[in-house]
Amino acid sequence: MSASTRTAGTSGPPTPVLSVSPVVLPIPGRPVDLQIRVSAPVTGRNLPVVLLSHGQGHSNHLSSLDGYAPLADFWAAHGFVVIQPTHLSSATLDLDPATPGAPLFWRSRTEDMRHILDRLDAVEAAVPQLAGRLDHDKIAVAGHSMGGHTASLLLGATVTDPHDGTDEDTADPRIKAGVLLAAPGRGGDALSATAAAGLSFLRTTDFSRMATPALVVAGDKDDSAHLTVNGWQWHADPYVLSPGRKSLLTLFGAEHGLGGVSGYDVAETTDESPARVAAVQQLTWAYLRSELYPGDPAWRSACEALTAGPDPLGRVESKEVESR
Repeated sequence: MSASTRTAGTSGPPTPVLSVSPVVLPIPGRPVDLQIRVSAPVTGRNLPVVLLSHGQGHSNHLSSLDGYAPLADFWAAHGFVVIQPTHLSSATLDLDPATPGAPLFWRSRTEDMRHILDRLDAVEAAVPQLAGRLDHDKIAVAGHSMGGHTASLLLGATVTDPHDGTDEDTADPRIKAGVLLAAPGRGGDALSATAAAGLSFLRTTDFSRMATPALVVAGDKDDSAHLTVNGWQWHADPYVLSPGRKSLLTLFGAEHGLGGVSGYDVAETTDESPARVAAVQQLTWAYLRSELYPGDPAWRSACEALTAGPDPLGRVESKEVESR
């Protein structure tokens, strides 16, 4: 979006939002019950659902159901029901470091999302004014950073468990579209030595079966040198290496925080930019809207607004089937 158009929304005026937390889902065998936040517009029926997976930043509470308000608030104010789990990796839970799966609980994260989908009726019943208002056939997943890894697995990416050698295919057919924000890229020789040693589950990340439509968002200053030797382009791997209908939003000058998507005015954002966050809000909303409702012009309009004027904040490219 140019300086003159970046605040001109394609999503219309916001509606009031109700937000309820924690909604608690008892999960047998999980170290603690699953806590979620549910945010929804106060009006409307047949509402689409977005599962939003938090990242693993330095702050204590952003990596929980209390983070990512710039995205959750916007999406809910423009017609989506946003469900945010607190994954076991959250510092807010203060789990014993010896807990199986620690510290990042990559497998448990995808299980959290499937538990939510399995119990959408219970989620509706637990939230005042929400019962009967969800469209269970229009479900998307989104995630930032480590949350992007979680989302990619639900969209069809695969990994091999480094501990027992089993191939993990956790794609969920109930999920019809996704948004990957600064997500990890491929494994193998793309990883830094530190990541290969300490985050062994990333070694075998493979996008060759991630066929579900997705928008991949990457910042061209997000080098993530602690994770990869491939520079910022590593975060574009889910677009480059996956089949099916995909789009890539490259944000100019953006670092890992993409302008501040994990929270309002938070210290861990190194590239704070309200204009950049506004672009992410609009484009992610528009993408999901057009994917879940074929023929809706929101995505086309948002892409046109992004590149209008002399000072665009980024660029969009898309593909239908091919992968490399």
